[in-house]
Amino acid sequence: MAVLQLAAACWLAAPPALGPREALPAPPPPPPLEEILARVEAEAAESPRLRSLLIARKGELVFERYYHGARADRTANIKSASKSVISALVGIAIDRGLIEGPEAPIGPYFSQYLAKDEDAAKRAITVGDLLSMRSGLETTSNRNYGRWAASRSWVRFALDQELIARPGGRMIYSTGNTHLLSAILTQASGESTWSFAQENLAEPLGMSLPRWQRDPEGIYFGGNNMAMTPRQMLAFGELYRNGGMHEGRRVLSKDWIERSFIPRGRSRYSGQLYGYGWWMREFADVQSYFAWGYGGQYILLFPELDLTVVATSSTESGRERRSHRADLFALLEERLIRRLRIGR
Repeated sequence: MAVLQLAAACWLAAPPALGPREALPAPPPPPPLEEILARVEAEAAESPRLRSLLIARKGELVFERYYHGARADRTANIKSASKSVISALVGIAIDRGLIEGPEAPIGPYFSQYLAKDEDAAKRAITVGDLLSMRSGLETTSNRNYGRWAASRSWVRFALDQELIARPGGRMIYSTGNTHLLSAILTQASGESTWSFAQENLAEPLGMSLPRWQRDPEGIYFGGNNMAMTPRQMLAFGELYRNGGMHEGRRVLSKDWIERSFIPRGRSRYSGQLYGYGWWMREFADVQSYFAWGYGGQYILLFPELDLTVVATSSTESGRERRSHRADLFALLEERLIRRLRIGR
């Protein structure tokens, strides 16, 4: 009897036999693109500083809106997003053998300014150091921008700055670095930066770049004040997203794009990572690479989603300026990227 009772107890305690495995519920389908874009449109229309917002998905322009009097045919001052264009021009010059490479020292280009023995460390600064904002030179931006812009020689002023960090070390954001790159491009190509850009970047993309500001010595401003329409900005972003190809033609090497997207420094102010003229951060766990100009001028690439986004904004001072970037990024992250990511 005891044996029967023990057997019965064991039978009662045993788990039931496993039947066919029940199928897990399917994840909810991603919202339709039209629904996603409708929410983006509703929120973007409320922004007091936004002037344009363009979205391309898999090479197709799926969203294009202009606000507060902006128009498709009107150029925007893309401010420091110009630094990403300068980076592309340097890459093209390297691809064509006009510049040895990012490891090339800048000394030979500026021998008339860096001839003293104590200038040896500055002569050893590389093209890559300038591209990644790691020249070690004191900045010409922010508190020093006015004096730099008022100087007779922007190149000399930038090179005369004190070395406050080891070249190739920490990131010190300075528009002087990219202006030196414009001077190098002018020497290496034998033509102006605008002419080189027009022939080797703009025309292959089917567009024309207007001339922009030059320094007192005639060198086109490297890294600021270029003008593009939002659609031209989109074409430039799509060039990078497509690995340097445009309509079957190679404009920029894929190797240069990959090098440009390697993090090489971090801004002490924004915390964003920086490569060769491009910023980096994640939106809803999706990696992005972006050109960034003062006031809210952006070309944002999301390769995982086959997505390129362009935004232009007011550059005027105002109480909303400081919050505009956070508001715009929140819109893109919550209304666009997170929802597209569901269907990835």
